[in-house]
Amino acid sequence: MQQDSPKNSTTEFQVGQRVHASNDSRRIGTVKYVGTVEGYSDTWVGVDWDNGEGKHDGSVNGVKYFHAKFETSGSFVRPKNLCKGISLLEALEKRYRSNSTKDEEDEMYVLSTSNRRVSVQLLGKNELHDKLSRFEELTSASLSFMGVSSPGIPCHISTTVPNIKELDLSGNLLSEWKDAGTICEQLPVLEALNLSHNLMSPYKSELPLLKSIRVLVLNNTGVDWEQVELLRQSLTAIEELHIMGNNISRILPVSSSMVQGFDSLRLLNLEDNCIAEWSEIMKLSQLRCLEQLYLNKNCLSSLFYPDNGRQYCESEVACYKPFQNLRCLLLGDNNISDLASVDSLNLFPNLVDIRLSGNPITDATRGGVPRFGLIARLAKIQILNGSEITSRERKDSEIRYVRLVVSKLHVSPEEIKQHPRFSELKNFYGIEDQKLSTRATGPQAISSGFLSITLKCVGASMGEKPPLTKKLPASTTVGKLKFLCESFFKLKSMKLNLFLQEEGSPLPLSLDNDASSLMDIGVGNDSVILVDEDS
Repeated sequence: MQQDSPKNSTTEFQVGQRVHASNDSRRIGTVKYVGTVEGYSDTWVGVDWDNGEGKHDGSVNGVKYFHAKFETSGSFVRPKNLCKGISLLEALEKRYRSNSTKDEEDEMYVLSTSNRRVSVQLLGKNELHDKLSRFEELTSASLSFMGVSSPGIPCHISTTVPNIKELDLSGNLLSEWKDAGTICEQLPVLEALNLSHNLMSPYKSELPLLKSIRVLVLNNTGVDWEQVELLRQSLTAIEELHIMGNNISRILPVSSSMVQGFDSLRLLNLEDNCIAEWSEIMKLSQLRCLEQLYLNKNCLSSLFYPDNGRQYCESEVACYKPFQNLRCLLLGDNNISDLASVDSLNLFPNLVDIRLSGNPITDATRGGVPRFGLIARLAKIQILNGSEITSRERKDSEIRYVRLVVSKLHVSPEEIKQHPRFSELKNFYGIEDQKLSTRATGPQAISSGFLSITLKCVGASMGEKPPLTKKLPASTTVGKLKFLCESFFKLKSMKLNLFLQEEGSPLPLSLDNDASSLMDIGVGNDSVILVDEDS
């Protein structure tokens, strides 16, 4: 069965057109077939729904009419039950001049760089019914999921809403870049544009020069890096580019091994894509103004920083340290599992904010590095996994880390190779074996290898018991501590679980190895240990 529309079709829908259900502007799909269906009368429109919620794969009674993305994302719909969309100005009038409900008004927002909702300007309730010229007062507008499919008459946009600076067009029916270009051209002061969840068609020609656009959000639009390179030529002032969820696996510069241009780009969001090789990310390393790089939810298994940055230079004239100004690098929910990748983060010249949560290397329950270990390894990091590292936490973490390494070296001297900062930190804090030298003062000072530990009962059946602070030898095992807790809190015939509560860590660390000593697991002075019952 042909997937093209029959030549004699009188319907207004065409194959490739974006549509939404007449009664639900959030139910969006692509027309894949227009014509008759065997066994049924009149004309049908075959739609492949974005959310995958259809009835079949494009086949009915053994006849293949079109190919749907998924087995149940396709369905046939009568033309009267579909909407081909409205113009930008029609959407503005519908949103801002109709009697909107409170719920609708609450939906009026623009997504910020952290994907959070930022309220947009809304004319006062009494002003909503004024004449259309009052739109001149709008500086921000949210038209998400309004069924916008075209700019309408271009010149009417510039005369109606000339002061729009932020425009949210996410979840609409736009697909042609020329339409997006027309909208931008007609809004001379537009700085931020959100086109997320519009399935944009590939384009080969350049967009008009869009000098004012600083923030562009293209999440879940189907763009690849070739499209990004074409955008670069038009968006000369772009500072933030968000391209999440586009199935991008490779960075493909046009004329060299490195991405060029983007002279003002400070933030690049590549989260929720398919990038597996760090060598692809290195192609971005010569973007001089890049300060924030978001790579959460990709497929990266390792990372590195080149020993000699010059190997990534295009020429001796234009050569800068890789990621020279990068301050924030988000790597959460990848597949990073090696210590070398963690240690390489120290080589980035200005990196102070890092996210590693959701990687095997940070899963302490499966042998990964706990928060205090990451802090000790990363000398310059000020924010870890979204939590600020205080000077007190850094000091505590580094001392705990050195003690832990000392205990491991007694068993395996070769272990020293895995701890590049160990000697530096050991000398700095004057730590010898299990004790601090007399140079250590204040809350970190330890007498005769004893640790001051606060124990807190959190078990539901333990009753309300006040916390206890005890001084215990650093060589005390987890098993011994459980026994002591039974005595301290009079918890007879109750099996216990212990957890180390770490500053800045969202979840306490389970102390599940009864043979490990407090030193072995890096418990420091003034630590808090939670006492729970075994469920």
